[in-house]
Amino acid sequence: MTGTLYLVATPIGNLQDITFRALETLKTVDLIACEDTRHTQKLLNHYSIKNRLISYHEHNENERARELAGMLAGGKSIAIVSDAGTPAICDPSFRIVEKANEIGARIISIPGAAAFINGLIVSGLPTDSVFFGGFLPPRKSERIRRLEEVKEIPATLVFYETPHRIEKSLADCLEILGNRKAAIARELTKLHEEILRGTLSELFSYVSGNQIKGELVLVFDRKSNETIRLDVNTAGTLKSRLTELESEGVERKAALKKISKEFGLSRSEVYRRLLID
Repeated sequence: MTGTLYLVATPIGNLQDITFRALETLKTVDLIACEDTRHTQKLLNHYSIKNRLISYHEHNENERARELAGMLAGGKSIAIVSDAGTPAICDPSFRIVEKANEIGARIISIPGAAAFINGLIVSGLPTDSVFFGGFLPPRKSERIRRLEEVKEIPATLVFYETPHRIEKSLADCLEILGNRKAAIARELTKLHEEILRGTLSELFSYVSGNQIKGELVLVFDRKSNETIRLDVNTAGTLKSRLTELESEGVERKAALKKISKEFGLSRSEVYRRLLID
């Protein structure tokens, strides 16, 4: 008889966010496969759980999946955990689930935290229809192409992003998606948890002047026929902003591009308004 594969969700920050069922499973399986054995060991130590750990991450996933499948075929029970959250959500697990299915092993999900779900429900944006796109591509050209693919989807859009790319990513989101309502959920369930809400242009302006740390969930409202714009009376006129940038040595073409992102306007609209002014 083949064994059982358990996909066990673990906390995304606060160690108390784990279920009794998850703890019991981690205690009783024959083996726990995890991304980082040192990280998972901290969780096990917190709950006084002693069990065997083995690494299972993106760099050894194919080889390890075959090895684990052999154990399942021999009747062993195995728990898969990621460093945080639910396995297979932007983390390794697909290959072992595929192999387990091929050999007829039982596959059981032990539910729990997922960062994108928590970011979504606190964003204040609609939750009736949702598109989750994982991490935005790190390269600008690929990121632009991805945003073009999803901008017309009639659903709230949710992505993951890293702190060192957040400013460039939000600039691209503003240019491609337009000035939608949005939210950034940072360090969810942790001591410095923070939820930023506003328009994309407002969030872009915020991250441009601040050093953002921690894991990030980005949430964007679905496309609307209405365009949300910054109030130029309170944010400064386009012309004064252009003067300011040029006085800093920014070339006019680059300054106009920056202004269009900051104010949530197309470049043609910026040109038109400047001519009117």
